[in-house]
Amino acid sequence: MGAFIVNTSNSPYARLRPVSISDVKVNDDFWLPRLNTLARVTLPRMYNLLEETGRVDNFRRVSGDFKGGFKGLLFNDSDVYKWIEATAWLLTYMHSDELAKMLNDVVDAVSKAQLPDGYINTYFYDRLSDRYRYLRQSHELYCAGHLIQAAIACRRGGACPRLYDTAVKLANHIVDTFNDHGIVAVDGHPEVEMALVELYRESGDVRYLNEAVFQVNTRGRGTLRGFRMPNAWDFDDEYFIDHKPIKELNEVPIAHAVRFLYLMSGATDVFMETGDKGLWDALNRLWVDLTETRMYITGGVGSRHEGESIGERYELPNDRAYSETCAAVANIMWNYRMLLATGEAKYADVMELALYNAALAGVSLDGREFFYVNPLASRGYHRRMPWFEVACCPPNIARLLASLPGYIYSLSSDGLWVHLYVSSSVRARLGNNVVELIVKTSYPWDGEVNMVVNPSHSDEFTLYLRIPGWSRGAKLMINGRDYEHELTPSTYIGVRRNWSYGDEVTLRIPMNIDLMSPHQHVLANTSRVAIRRGPLIYCIEQTDNPGIDVYNIALKTTCRLEAKFNRELLGGVVVIEGDAYELGTQGRLYESINDVKLTIRPIRFKAIPYYAWANRELGPMTVWVPLMDYYDKVVKAG
Repeated sequence: MGAFIVNTSNSPYARLRPVSISDVKVNDDFWLPRLNTLARVTLPRMYNLLEETGRVDNFRRVSGDFKGGFKGLLFNDSDVYKWIEATAWLLTYMHSDELAKMLNDVVDAVSKAQLPDGYINTYFYDRLSDRYRYLRQSHELYCAGHLIQAAIACRRGGACPRLYDTAVKLANHIVDTFNDHGIVAVDGHPEVEMALVELYRESGDVRYLNEAVFQVNTRGRGTLRGFRMPNAWDFDDEYFIDHKPIKELNEVPIAHAVRFLYLMSGATDVFMETGDKGLWDALNRLWVDLTETRMYITGGVGSRHEGESIGERYELPNDRAYSETCAAVANIMWNYRMLLATGEAKYADVMELALYNAALAGVSLDGREFFYVNPLASRGYHRRMPWFEVACCPPNIARLLASLPGYIYSLSSDGLWVHLYVSSSVRARLGNNVVELIVKTSYPWDGEVNMVVNPSHSDEFTLYLRIPGWSRGAKLMINGRDYEHELTPSTYIGVRRNWSYGDEVTLRIPMNIDLMSPHQHVLANTSRVAIRRGPLIYCIEQTDNPGIDVYNIALKTTCRLEAKFNRELLGGVVVIEGDAYELGTQGRLYESINDVKLTIRPIRFKAIPYYAWANRELGPMTVWVPLMDYYDKVVKAG
């Protein structure tokens, strides 16, 4: 069995099958340095932090290998599990004796902390009479889900397969405990649903799928009301998505963003195994509502600091945006599953958007610091941190990056699919043929993608290439000849032919600079625009625009903008430069439109990709800038 992130190879209601991480080799100038940094810097430093903060000792304490009390918060076990998963995926394609030793040490500590009945949770070790009494806040099944996913990664990647036995024993305990004749309740934080489906795919044991179905169908029936932890933080049922069954949801609830997205991921997994039409209809309704009314232009999700929650429709503040890094990761996870189910490019578009913007901003360029919250405007005091007391985001972005090779390609019964344009090579079996595809590109800086198709023998199959939703005027050539078919944005173009060794494919996607306008109900951005080039959203940072308050920079729709690659800046980025205006400051808080006289002066400005902000000195930043066309009637030249 291959190293699959999500294994839909035998899922009856999935259109696409995954490609093993071990069959993909990334040699991309954009992504490979990040994977190297992950291996050499981020994961080792994270291991040290897990040790220093007592997270690993919490497991050793249960087994008697450490003398001392529990340290940290009740869900800290999950941080260890996500680090295990990230390290396991990375070791699938990168050798590191150092990381392998760290992984074995941590897995040993985790496995030895399991109780005879399969239960494992270091926080409740001293209070076993309370286990599962406080599901609303306890995160017990949430932690269990992360352990199961980590164990599957270890087994599929071959890095440390013995954790799988621990996960199976834990899952058997869950199956025996949570059902219509046992505890009829769910966890306050969804996660275990997708883990159980994946364990079913790995083991073939239908009990795990049935338990996942139970968890999904029990959600929304108010079962958590009787599982409150005394004197603990709490929110209403909608926050936990326990106010209404998933199939009855017509809009995205005002819920914790990560919980909602994890639940949607698990529900999509359940659909791909069961074909539940009511569930699928709800997933589609909720996806449309989220992406068209509640998602940031960066692919981030979560408008409110209160409860880390999703807001009302079009409630998308900039400086107060929460847009948690974990929510960006979860958004990618859900859209990847929707993509596997359908083969529809709109899901890959969102996956790419969140990957290159909201998620990638979550880690510094040197791999040492992290964002928990990702605002779209800042007066300059928001910075990444080496770690957090609630440290869910650092290992989450690590496991996303480590598993990146698994997101690039997929297979169907008739061909090979390319979702993300990354310089890489892949070997995939199509029927009785083994096909190698070699991709070379400077994406996301340049839209030309050159591919060489090398089947083991000449054969007829389809090569599916995604035409991004942001693109206009894409062109395709096969062996130097134009491919005379319309390339519609946000679709896959399927090229079916008899392929021979060495056939060349060239996809040219113009990288236009676009000024993006928000829906008129996004009040935070009335008469403002954002800059997009290709898959990247741009921001204006103070350090690139000395002497100018970036909050006062305004653009006209007629401004001439230029893209320039700067190899020395921020690890090498395309910057956008052009003409703009600096608005003077309006005198009074409120005044008649007839009396407003703003001064302006022409300036030059520079914008950088959003993911790269806050890697230099402190200073304001903004994504959305005023549109000068709106101010033309109330300004005078300065």
